[in-house]
Amino acid sequence: MSGLVGALGEAWSELRHHKLRVLLSLIGIAVSVGALTAVVALSEYQRQQMAEQSDQSGGRPATLSITASRTDGAPMDWESFDAHLARVSERYSFSHLTRIVDPVQLQLQTPEQVRPVMARLVDPAYAVIHRSAVLEGRWFQDADAELLAPPAVITEALWDVYGRPALGPGFALSLQGDLAGRYTVVGVTPRQYAGDEEKRVTLMYDSYAARRDALPADAMIAWETWVPEDGVADLGPALAADLRAGQDDIQVSVNRTDWASRPDAQSSMAAFEVITGGIAGLVLLLGGLGLVNIQLVAMRQRIREIGVRRSFGATQGRIFTSVLLESVVATAVAGVIGIAIAVAVLKAPFVMDMFSGMQDIPPFPVRAAVTGLVAAVAIGALAGFIPALMAVRSNVIDALRF
Repeated sequence: MSGLVGALGEAWSELRHHKLRVLLSLIGIAVSVGALTAVVALSEYQRQQMAEQSDQSGGRPATLSITASRTDGAPMDWESFDAHLARVSERYSFSHLTRIVDPVQLQLQTPEQVRPVMARLVDPAYAVIHRSAVLEGRWFQDADAELLAPPAVITEALWDVYGRPALGPGFALSLQGDLAGRYTVVGVTPRQYAGDEEKRVTLMYDSYAARRDALPADAMIAWETWVPEDGVADLGPALAADLRAGQDDIQVSVNRTDWASRPDAQSSMAAFEVITGGIAGLVLLLGGLGLVNIQLVAMRQRIREIGVRRSFGATQGRIFTSVLLESVVATAVAGVIGIAIAVAVLKAPFVMDMFSGMQDIPPFPVRAAVTGLVAAVAIGALAGFIPALMAVRSNVIDALRF
């Protein structure tokens, strides 16, 4: 241990003595390590963004979708089956459960005319399961079922039709037909992509059911619940069996819909990280080759110094270790600087703008910092091995004559 500490001390002394050479040789390493760290961190951000985008369509891991239909082709008694599902779900203690009816056509009075719009009926838990973001206002709450004026959430494109007024009691949709009445707009969902002009209304299922005795004949209800990933493979079949109990003429399907259940999603994320990590690794390797060249040139200039140390009794192992550790310590310091630069750059506003809309911004991943530091130490060991070997093999007499 004392020998290692002494070798580290000698390595640090040499680095301080050759400041300019060290600075020039390690700029590339610092940049390379910073690039590698940034790529690993960006892959984590990209993974989170892709996961959140997938959650908006398929639900969070793990989301189970429940559908039902009659085996004899007769119309479903949705109200009866919904009550049966509610009783079964109580035994499983589901924290989030939503009914989804999509699509339902409504007649909406706009500033210009009465026009048909597509609507979706959901429960408040839908927003949690699907990470439904809002541009303005909020999503539904359980207490909204008691409001005299039913709440509504609309898309940004439909909001534009009304001139983007302030949300509140003063801004309400006027529906015609069976659902005639005023519906207070409490939230606006943002456009999903550039040019998204979908004009859609989302209503609470209970608000719709209070004004209609039954769903439209062609309507279909799906139920979704968010459950823990552990044991979800066994939960699905068990839940389907419980829902079929006592429902002889009804076929029940329970399927997982979230992105984590799709192998292609996992493989695409892994491929992205491998490709970006390979590019960063290549940059680091090129920086290491440059360091090897500089270290070899520097070692030729230090042959006399090595000869003097050998003549005073320094062993080959001590010479090899000190030269190797000189490179390792230098690249480790460069790695720390590169990681610090990567952290500062990734926290810059222009980088965060690349991931706009991400709800849960992850902290700077420790894995990225560890990867960068390990890579810096490894490249330092590789870059210092050849110069250290050259120093060991040098003849003492020839070195003193150099």
